[in-house]
Amino acid sequence: MGQQRTDLAMEAHALWQERAGAGQRLRGVRSVADRIEGFESHVVDVLDEQGAKALGKPRGRYITLELDGLLRREEDSFARAVQAVARLLGPMLPEQGEALVVGLGNRAITPDLVGPLAVEHTLVTRHLVGRLEMFGHLRPVAALAAGVLATTGVESGQLIQAMVQRLKPACVIAIDALASRSVERLCRTVQLSDSGIVPGSGVGNHRMALDTHTLGVPVLAVGVPTVVEASTLILDLLGGENENMENLPGGQLFVTPREVDSRVADLARVIGYGVSLALNPELSVEELIMLVE
Repeated sequence: MGQQRTDLAMEAHALWQERAGAGQRLRGVRSVADRIEGFESHVVDVLDEQGAKALGKPRGRYITLELDGLLRREEDSFARAVQAVARLLGPMLPEQGEALVVGLGNRAITPDLVGPLAVEHTLVTRHLVGRLEMFGHLRPVAALAAGVLATTGVESGQLIQAMVQRLKPACVIAIDALASRSVERLCRTVQLSDSGIVPGSGVGNHRMALDTHTLGVPVLAVGVPTVVEASTLILDLLGGENENMENLPGGQLFVTPREVDSRVADLARVIGYGVSLALNPELSVEELIMLVE
């Protein structure tokens, strides 16, 4: 039977609900909808192994933030989107200690560029804190664009492991592109999670997992769905019903928005600033823009 691929816990929960039928409730999973800074958010808590197995996601909290207003260029949408990301990510962070922000992805492929671009918009302070008095109140932050095996010859996970062993941060924040089941969510949604991430999983290219077990520190993941697998899109259009699902074409093809360049650039900037604001909540968005740009 064909399978609809998605990295979004909210979509995985919706798929389970569609298959189980209305009125059925999945044990081990709690789902709540809310609004923050004028944007819709959906929280999915995977509470135990039963829930993890049903959704195909590790135990943890997954928050999906819908940023349609940013796409429509609504008034103050950038500042509100940054504040929303910061408010959702903040409670997941350790209260103190150095943070390592990692941008995952291939700079040569636009739909995979979210991570490296977000790092460019992250306030890096590790080299300043403790050396210049004016930066003494800021949290030490280091950043790394890990690259991919094909261009560096080194697994991104191995490189990040080495950095963690050297810097001994309190946490790692990994930023990456994801896959969705729906074109409507492409480049307009951000997922935040405290369960880590598997680089390349969105396009079926599974690499070393980045999580507490592999790195020894909490790993928070921030991702943006930028592609839909073509066969998943076909299944979604067919309502998930087809006699020959396993023979559907498109298993190696991916669909991405026509305006992917500008949308990825916009969301990478939001994430970079949102992560920076979560790490340094005493700053304003305006102050961050001044310091980063």
